Amino acid sequence: MSKVAVVGGGAAGLMAAYAAGAGGHEVTLFEHNEKPGKKLYITGKGRCNLTNACETDELFTHIPRNSKFLYSAVNRFDNRAVMEFFEKKGLRLKVERGNRVFPQSDHSSDVIRILQQALHRAGVKMLLQTDVSGIEVEDEHVCGLRYRSVQRCDNGTHSGSIRHSSQMNADFPEYFFPCDRVIMATGGLSYPSTGSDGSGWEIVKELGHTCTDLRPSLVGMTAKEPYIAQMQGLSLKNILFTVKSGKKKLYEEFGELMFTHQGISGPVVLTASSVIPDRYFSDELCFEIDLKASLSEEQLDRRIQWDFEENLNRCYKNALGKLLPSKMIPVIIRLSGIDPEKKVNAVTKEERRSLLNVLKHFPGTITGLGGWHEAIITRGGVRVKEVNPSTMESRLVSGLYLCGEMLDLDAVTGGFNLQIAWSTGYLAGVSIS
Repeated sequence: MSKVAVVGGGAAGLMAAYAAGAGGHEVTLFEHNEKPGKKLYITGKGRCNLTNACETDELFTHIPRNSKFLYSAVNRFDNRAVMEFFEKKGLRLKVERGNRVFPQSDHSSDVIRILQQALHRAGVKMLLQTDVSGIEVEDEHVCGLRYRSVQRCDNGTHSGSIRHSSQMNADFPEYFFPCDRVIMATGGLSYPSTGSDGSGWEIVKELGHTCTDLRPSLVGMTAKEPYIAQMQGLSLKNILFTVKSGKKKLYEEFGELMFTHQGISGPVVLTASSVIPDRYFSDELCFEIDLKASLSEEQLDRRIQWDFEENLNRCYKNALGKLLPSKMIPVIIRLSGIDPEKKVNAVTKEERRSLLNVLKHFPGTITGLGGWHEAIITRGGVRVKEVNPSTMESRLVSGLYLCGEMLDLDAVTGGFNLQIAWSTGYLAGVSIS
């Protein structure tokens, strides 16, 4: 039996702690928040899209980088196994559009509750409001870790302000926890309000590990044009979103998009932020939105003519109500170059063609990505070549395991990132020997 320390109480850490505890090991989980699973509470807009019910082989097609590294982890604990795990423990599930899997209750708290109950039955101890500051190694093997407790006092105040490892000082006494296995699952940098601070990477870097460049992913994009912000809050469905670098098409997807105060967001934009290579974001990118993607240009032209025939004696600015949402009409009028006061019966064929072109190729310029506070995941992490894919054990330090968002692994939206967390965490836990 091994004495195991799991650092991080997110999805990967909770699953790793359960798997190690269920395997008969003595497991202690260290979490610097006041409760585990804090980021899980907000995933899927508070509903927790815990995996995707697609065919298992299809999972890998939704992981843009290093998907081969996950073969062993996914085959050991795939999406079907994840669903079975939660259902056997009493959580009823449902499958929605895009094969997204949610609890029937639509409450992410039920997912956390099931995991906490599983950890309790597996005999896992949990130290909350506890920061791990380093890992001790002897003869290239883990022998323990250093930690500080920042727990609340009985009167509701703190024994000091809660700080992450990068902010620690002598105000908090440091303790040593002897163990022969450490599973690092401290997550990334996205949603820092949930406690994600990147401190886990600093700890493993001290042991020789290296990380790829880190950046926000599954995140909105900033846009150059002022008219984008004027449509803040407007959501569009069934559009075709295209991103280009010069004449090179980088991404194209059909789906939903939303305008924000600083740019664009929504499913198609979030996915684009994940799959477009980093090097292209060093310059401005052009995007187009086909607002009427279900219609060919000929069909759309006929549709415009029908609408115009119904409004022959009205001003152009008052003839677009059936074609566009009201918030978008002033922008489309400006981009089409047609005098808003012009009578519809005086609009020329060339002007009508200009309107059609704007509807099929609504333009914009991407200036960058949103920040960590709005990013769903972190892109980048510990280089996977430094980790054994069959066990999640470090190739540099014996007894050290890494999983979840700490690794250079990320996927598109739809439950795939949580599947990475469950699979890598479970494999790390069951690989303890």
